[in-house]
Amino acid sequence: MTTVGHSTATPLEPVPAPGSMLTVNAARGLAVLRISLGFVFLWAFFDKLFGWNYATPAERAWINGGSPTKGFLSGVDVGPFPGFFTGIAGQAWADWLFMLGLLGVGAALVLGIGLRLAAGAGALMMLLMWFAEFPPARTTGAGEATHSTNPIMDYHLVYALSAIVTALTYAGHTWGLGRQWAKLPFVQHNRWLI
Repeated sequence: MTTVGHSTATPLEPVPAPGSMLTVNAARGLAVLRISLGFVFLWAFFDKLFGWNYATPAERAWINGGSPTKGFLSGVDVGPFPGFFTGIAGQAWADWLFMLGLLGVGAALVLGIGLRLAAGAGALMMLLMWFAEFPPARTTGAGEATHSTNPIMDYHLVYALSAIVTALTYAGHTWGLGRQWAKLPFVQHNRWLI
């Protein structure tokens, strides 16, 4: 017969806050990840804005009348939403949202501020781009190989997860302005801005 009552087991010790479990080297590693990822977003922004001849030739730069979304989205012909993506390719509102997203997420990551918002926006952007490229597809609409190397995981999802990890681990506190940002009264009253 079992009895229900007081346990003789000792209570568990409280779990330390996650930030206190990071070593100095781990915090620095996360800061390097944060800054590197921010640089990826900022580079894409400036390349599309000025046409630095990496992904965007100068004649298709945004400042020269080009569209940051048209080249990528107009070629979408696989996956569950090809009509949606080709329909917004080159739309002014899509160009502005995309460019503001690249700039905002990149700046927030490099500076180490607003990482929760940056992680959410960056992850959403990357998830949409994953759907546009749709790695599970083996062939394009024309029957050509997509050259996808993995049917699930690709760099868009790795970037999205990395942004989330930097926010969850307060990576902006190391080599960034995260601590100062978190102390601002406006941010104290709006914790989602941390």
